[in-house]
Amino acid sequence: MLDLPNVAKASAPPQTAASQRTVSSTSFGPIRQVEAGKLSVGYAETGPANGPVAILLHGWPHDIHSFVDVAPILAAAGYRVIVPYLRGYGSTRILRADTPRNGQQSVFAVDIIALMDVLKIDKAVIAGFDWGGRAADIIAALWPERCRALVSVSGYLIGSQQANRKPQAPQAELQAWFQYYFATERGATGYAEHRADFNRMIWQHASPQFKFDDATFLRTAAAFDNPDHVAIVIHNYRWRLGLAQGEAEYDDLERRLAQAPKISVPTITLEGDANGAPHQPPAAYAKQFTAGYQHRDISGGIGHNLPQEAPNAFADAVLQVVKL
Repeated sequence: MLDLPNVAKASAPPQTAASQRTVSSTSFGPIRQVEAGKLSVGYAETGPANGPVAILLHGWPHDIHSFVDVAPILAAAGYRVIVPYLRGYGSTRILRADTPRNGQQSVFAVDIIALMDVLKIDKAVIAGFDWGGRAADIIAALWPERCRALVSVSGYLIGSQQANRKPQAPQAELQAWFQYYFATERGATGYAEHRADFNRMIWQHASPQFKFDDATFLRTAAAFDNPDHVAIVIHNYRWRLGLAQGEAEYDDLERRLAQAPKISVPTITLEGDANGAPHQPPAAYAKQFTAGYQHRDISGGIGHNLPQEAPNAFADAVLQVVKL
């Protein structure tokens, strides 16, 4: 048992994929569009307008369809579900041509806070994976008053340029090979020219047992045609390695994040048993969560895109986290 303050449960028995998979929904309904902060944000919405809010945040190289089977479960339970395209994806656009195509970690959280303000959402359960999980973690750490509870795949994802300077074990470095490719101009050009094939390969490596068909991938691949996509992806990974600067207006946020702030809202972290992307073991981050906390391992060949591969498990975590 992990030594955690105010912990409801340190872990739960593994859940199996057989009970998690559902028949995939075709798509969301019409995408809504709203100006929020520096963006025009495209988002899907379902569920009762007066219900408690759940905001679901996708990662790279994915889009809102990672939650296409999660959202109906939450809506049926009474949640108002908001699923935005992150900057650089789908119909979300940076409003001004002279605004940097910034991919540093804090900016994604700032974007979601701006969206919540425009939609007059005071507080929400915030859940995500990969880039979206990091944004959710940041909101929970820096704006806990806006986060009713947190669900984060692969746990505590907040980092810093300084921390990222430390070399990892060779196997972890191998899993992150694309970061070094993106550090080169050849990589930036290659991603721009072959982004769909590149991202299909990432899906296969990060979720090696996820048997998706062409239609499932192409449904998401349309989101990569966003005119800001390549620039934001390249900046994101170069910023992590200290090869690109962020915007000065976010310097204070990044200084705070570099201190690895604790997260004081109820949290469930999730991990699939076949995640081929770089990730830490749960014990490495458990002490970052200081309120009710539970970790759940999801078994049965579940990879990096956990909400799409195990939608019932992800939805259950969102429904149960508020009870911790």
